[in-house]
Amino acid sequence: MTSATHPDLARLSHHRLFTPRAWSALLAAVVLMALLPALNLWFAPGHPLHVSAYAVALLGKFMCYALAALALDLVWGYAGILSLGHGLFFALGGYAHGMYLMRAIGRDGSYQSDLPDFMVFLNWKEYPWYWSFTEHFWYAWLLVLLVPGVLAFVFGYFAFRSRIKGVYFSIITQALTYAAMLLFFRNDTGFGGNNGFTDFKRILGFDITAPATRASLYWITLAALFGALVLARAITQSRLGRVLTAVRDAESRLRFLGYEPLGFKLFVWTLSAVLCGIAGALYVPQVGIINPSEMSTETSIEMVIWVATGGRGTLVGPIVGAGAINGLKTWFTSVVPEFWLYALGLIFVLVTLFLPQGIVGLVRKLMGLRRQRAATPIALGQEKQA
Repeated sequence: MTSATHPDLARLSHHRLFTPRAWSALLAAVVLMALLPALNLWFAPGHPLHVSAYAVALLGKFMCYALAALALDLVWGYAGILSLGHGLFFALGGYAHGMYLMRAIGRDGSYQSDLPDFMVFLNWKEYPWYWSFTEHFWYAWLLVLLVPGVLAFVFGYFAFRSRIKGVYFSIITQALTYAAMLLFFRNDTGFGGNNGFTDFKRILGFDITAPATRASLYWITLAALFGALVLARAITQSRLGRVLTAVRDAESRLRFLGYEPLGFKLFVWTLSAVLCGIAGALYVPQVGIINPSEMSTETSIEMVIWVATGGRGTLVGPIVGAGAINGLKTWFTSVVPEFWLYALGLIFVLVTLFLPQGIVGLVRKLMGLRRQRAATPIALGQEKQA
């Protein structure tokens, strides 16, 4: 006797990461983005195909923001956990990598000391214990992964075990970020105070301002963003992703069915923090500075706006939203900087009222209407033939 798998069950058990059409669009976008630094290297300034170093650095920064927005979408869009403190994880990754870059300066600082200039100015005699071994690139990147991950795990364990959720969880994450910002602003904590870390010169022995180094950092960021998107898609399309969606939509019912949400929420929360830390670490060498302002509540709220504008729970949407909002911010702050916060607030209100599913949701709706209109004449023709 042979048994056949029901078609519906087969579809449920096998999920493609992306459709062939989506794969083609993603790969085309990656190739196009990857060409931009090459055009900067291949063609001299003034050539029609030349892309300026400023544009390369700006797009690299936008991709770091996109990675942070993607990380936030994992917890907010799929698990229903609204964090107003992801700026903390972003900054922690940046500080861990930033200290390596500070130590890579060597004696080329203003004071020609083995210590960073801000430590010499504040009369420090040696590095504090928590900056030990940060002269090693591999160790600094270990901190990039572990510090945000461990903090998120410990905080999330106690918060989720206590069943804190909703607006209360959001307020606690915001308070945690604000407290960390105040700590990092202090001059006696070894984090550079108001100025933070800056004046980077080398990374792995290469001149950090050289066009080839800038291009390499850009390509690494692009690869990290693409890899994170594929990883997030794999998670959300798996059984784990369906459980996370159930946590978002009906956590009490899920617990009634025998699932303990703690482990699932803790996993996606910690993974999101690690991805955000990687985004911060890639951000620092391309922008050239990291300071406590990256931990401000405004930064974390902006991340939420990126996700909401692009499309919460879509993965691609936050990437689009981060690029669109930051591109608009770049234009506003260069033309009418005093009106940017008003414009940002207006964008969030309009998106909430008229685009609840964001830009990607609008595009999907328009494509659905187009398919529906295309199918209507066919259906009418079939009715006439009948």
